[in-house]
Amino acid sequence: MDTLVFKTLRRLVKTGTLTITTANGVTRSFGDGAGPAVAVRFRTAAAQRRVLLDPELRLGEAFVDGDLIIEQGTITEVLELLLSQDQNDAATITTKILSRLRFALRQRVQKNGRQKSRRNVAHHYDLSSKLYKLFLDEDMQYSCAYFERADMSLDEAQQAKKRHIAAKLLPGRHARVLDIGCGWGGLALYLAEAFDAHVTGITLSSEQLEFARGRAAAASDPARLEFRSQDYRDVNERFDRIVSVGMFEHVGVNHYDEFFRKCRDLLDDEGIFVLHSIGRSDPPGFTNPWIARYIFPGGYIPALSEVLPAIERAGLVVTDVEILRLHYAETLRHWRERFLARRTEAVDLFDERFARLWEYYLGVSELAFRYQGMMVFQIQIARRQDAVPLTRGYIEREERRLQAVSTTQPECESAQEHSCVAVG
Repeated sequence: MDTLVFKTLRRLVKTGTLTITTANGVTRSFGDGAGPAVAVRFRTAAAQRRVLLDPELRLGEAFVDGDLIIEQGTITEVLELLLSQDQNDAATITTKILSRLRFALRQRVQKNGRQKSRRNVAHHYDLSSKLYKLFLDEDMQYSCAYFERADMSLDEAQQAKKRHIAAKLLPGRHARVLDIGCGWGGLALYLAEAFDAHVTGITLSSEQLEFARGRAAAASDPARLEFRSQDYRDVNERFDRIVSVGMFEHVGVNHYDEFFRKCRDLLDDEGIFVLHSIGRSDPPGFTNPWIARYIFPGGYIPALSEVLPAIERAGLVVTDVEILRLHYAETLRHWRERFLARRTEAVDLFDERFARLWEYYLGVSELAFRYQGMMVFQIQIARRQDAVPLTRGYIEREERRLQAVSTTQPECESAQEHSCVAVG
């Protein structure tokens, strides 16, 4: 088995410096000697065999279970060395068969009906809000930030993200806004404060719902905010604006037509819908099996070629598409560094195994956006072609206006106060 491991690594690792010690105690080095040196050791032959046969699933399991020991460097540095290589060079017959099988079965595992969707959300988002406070920004934004400048802090970039989305929504004063998958309520609070809008946020997470309602109760005008435990399929009102940030990844490829038809029904004739989601630059694929099993069951990152036809079939008009390429890699870098700085608190909240699981999750996700064709798209959608101005200049103008207002009345001031009240 050692021979197969060494043969695979020899094909894969062309750059960098990787030293591996097998479960039998045999040590070999691979790469060209450049970059930070990393070294790993397998504790058991069983774990080594599983990783060789199915690295996408089993590498993360081996690290979390303590069967892959990092002897030099960090797990993120190990992952960066591996994921920055040409993966096709090391694909084996077994991994190719597994990839085809997972693609063939993806629709079956993404049948996200109402009950399954609620269970999937609870698996990840109903972990203690104390965990997310360890690494998120002050406003608890758990989605891709928008780095207008390279030197932006995480908090600044998340504020910029909210401005960017608001500028595309163009909500008039007193607009009725639906936030599908509202998270901890930060974007809803921002829209309500900045535009005097009435915002309805829906979520399937009981933890997020309680947190968001606490923030709404402490808002300057609680009547402008409503947070519900509700599936998007069960909403019946109509809205001037719809926004969804980081929720579409949980819809499931089988439900895209259903999702966009429902959004069309909920949107007023002159309404605007902004969809912010993780996507893939590559052709349609399948969810990383480790992520699907341990982090986001039922989740899927779509290609635009899967999303745009569903929008067309729903009778909606795409008025703008923007691709955010490395913004999420930078967001995840901030999250990973902040998590590691408070790692002992995560261990106290859960245990050491959980901390390793989240360290792996944040690291592998960051590197997928750096090296493996993951990106974020924002699609602006309407029922009418004339719902938005003819050129994109209005987006930048509105962002400047919102930023100018924040210099005299900080746009996040009330949200931060509410966060402090809600957390206690």
